[in-house]
Amino acid sequence: MARFSRVDVYLKMKETGLVPLFYNPDVELGKEVLQACYSGGARLLEFTNRGDFAHQVFSELNKFAIRVLPEMILGVGSVTDAATASMYMQLGANFVVTPLLREDIALVCNRKKVMFSPGCGTLAEIARAEELGCEVVKLFPGGTYGPGFVKAIKGPCPWTNIMPTGGVSPDEENLKSWFDAGVTCVGMGSKLITKKFLAERDFKGLQNLVAATLKTISTLQ
Repeated sequence: MARFSRVDVYLKMKETGLVPLFYNPDVELGKEVLQACYSGGARLLEFTNRGDFAHQVFSELNKFAIRVLPEMILGVGSVTDAATASMYMQLGANFVVTPLLREDIALVCNRKKVMFSPGCGTLAEIARAEELGCEVVKLFPGGTYGPGFVKAIKGPCPWTNIMPTGGVSPDEENLKSWFDAGVTCVGMGSKLITKKFLAERDFKGLQNLVAATLKTISTLQ
């Protein structure tokens, strides 16, 4: 069962402006990444559902977060069907992110009052997602649409909360373009939790980059 309500998740997304994305089959490496992100100030992390037995890795990471990182809101991404969403919620996922709009996922998440953030690429999809109870819409792939798309959507729909994923990087110019356009938060994967950090097990470097990214975002919100 989720430890954090959908309102808690939304407010934390709005407050911090950042959702790191991560997947690796190595549980111990995952714990180090979680700790580094947490120490850097991140309070959300999306574990992407990729690879065999990914749910088992998530289960161990969520137990670790509950035990050691009490404010960490761990959710799951890359979910494409309701059964998978239900399985991760049984493992304690606090939010569910999808690459596409699936109404069956919305129904099972709403039934347990777990936040879901579906990937959308048109205004019609965004409107339908909001009708289904979505608080924060994932713009995916963000780099394909760009900040201009967000600005255009926010004009007629200023109530819409958008989280681009893909095409987002930690540098100030990139972040400024997104937040100036009106995003609520950004999702960031390999540009933040880089292959170099993981290969060199440079978790202090990751912590510092997360902290610097959050500091930049705080000046743009």
